[in-house]
Amino acid sequence: MLQSVKKLEGLPIDATDGLIGKVKDFYFDDEAWVIRYIVVDTHKWLGGRAVLISPHLVGEPDPSGASLTVTVTKEQVKNSPGIDSDEPVSRRYEKSYLGYYGYPYYWGGMGLWGGGFYPGELPEADLDAYRGYQGYLKAPADHDDANPHLRSCNAVHGYHIQANDGEIGHVQGFLLDNSTWSIRYLVINTSNWWMGHQLILSPEWIRNIDWSQSMVSVDLDRQTIKSAPAYDADVPLLRTDESAIHRHYQRQGYWLEPRSRAAA
Repeated sequence: MLQSVKKLEGLPIDATDGLIGKVKDFYFDDEAWVIRYIVVDTHKWLGGRAVLISPHLVGEPDPSGASLTVTVTKEQVKNSPGIDSDEPVSRRYEKSYLGYYGYPYYWGGMGLWGGGFYPGELPEADLDAYRGYQGYLKAPADHDDANPHLRSCNAVHGYHIQANDGEIGHVQGFLLDNSTWSIRYLVINTSNWWMGHQLILSPEWIRNIDWSQSMVSVDLDRQTIKSAPAYDADVPLLRTDESAIHRHYQRQGYWLEPRSRAAA
């Protein structure tokens, strides 16, 4: 099922024994287009310190829910490796974080989540054995530089969309596959080009992203995009709707791809 990332922002996040904060932002992997971390504003609980929550700890977000629930205690979250949300996330930090919670590294392997296709595929017995593992503090120092492929969803809002023959609008949001946490579509606002029109484009159709210029280039022309089926955020996007969009662009649906890529 697809869900608007924007609608998840601001949701309370509950540990097994109480509230830890609210959703502030998301970090996504711009190679796989998968959300790797939820950025949580802890408010007064931890002095406003931001913490990261992996989708491993959440499972599938409930589209009708009023909050997200993580499968750990407040004390476990409190003792997790700290993060400065204004600084890039380093690979060393990720190793510390994933080691603390006992989850495998998502890089490497054939799946979107390392050896798995969905977050939380490890058996519960394995999680119980690894959680709280203190060796995370001794994570190896290799690849200590910032991970250049982790991006803030909030930061990408407003990026210009460039077609082959000119600009067509800007990024307004993202649609998330709530089983894999993959970003399936960018929601595009074209109001500066033609009024009252929104559409969605798959990350697979992106030719290039110029991060310094806040520009996303797609290998499509403006007329093809203009004649595509419109997107209505107030109406659920069904697989028949997705099929019509992919037929329009003459692209294969991600649900028809090998499981290692689509995992749908």
